[in-house]
Amino acid sequence: MKCPRCVQRIHRAADSCPHCGFSIRDADAIFGGNALGRRRLTDRAGILRRGERAQVEAAMARLSRHLPQVFVAVHTGAMGEVATLRQFGFWLLNRATFEDVPDGLTNDAGIVFIIDPESKTAGMAFGYLLDPYLEEADTFECLVRGHAHWLEQRYAEGLVKAIAQLQAILGKRSRQARRNPEFFQRKVLPPAILGAAMRQARDHPPTTGDPAAETSEVRP
Repeated sequence: MKCPRCVQRIHRAADSCPHCGFSIRDADAIFGGNALGRRRLTDRAGILRRGERAQVEAAMARLSRHLPQVFVAVHTGAMGEVATLRQFGFWLLNRATFEDVPDGLTNDAGIVFIIDPESKTAGMAFGYLLDPYLEEADTFECLVRGHAHWLEQRYAEGLVKAIAQLQAILGKRSRQARRNPEFFQRKVLPPAILGAAMRQARDHPPTTGDPAAETSEVRP
């Protein structure tokens, strides 16, 4: 994974970044240390009308029907000067309890889209179960699909486009994993940490790992 603060590569099992020292405790100091409950679609910024919320929720539901092993969440709000979307996404997937996620799914299998309309910034974070199946270039491609819409304040349209692109990418990786499971298994290290999750992934791609961390951002 990449450190949410310095963006250097670190081992996913590390307690803190060996380059800058960032850890979940630093994120707690910014965003709060308590677990929080929320819906998968949380529009703190108030940028989505009721009909637009329905459009975004429909796109999220389509992805869940095609790929029931994962879930998508959306958060909008101002991050402030101290925080970055990378750090917030990392914190959210490690601390939040999504109340409307189907039983059996954990945040390890979550992908979060984050939009800060004040800074005109959008980002993505995803859980460790998706680490073998998503790369930073993939998340950037999803964000680019929505970027032009978001700059014009057409937030729902951008989210629908981004989620559809994510669905296409994960569908492709799922088919590749069925044809060549060994390739995706080699991308997950160390096997001892993964244990049963690794074995489950062989039968139900695309999954493997622990809670949240890979992140990407786009800016105008």
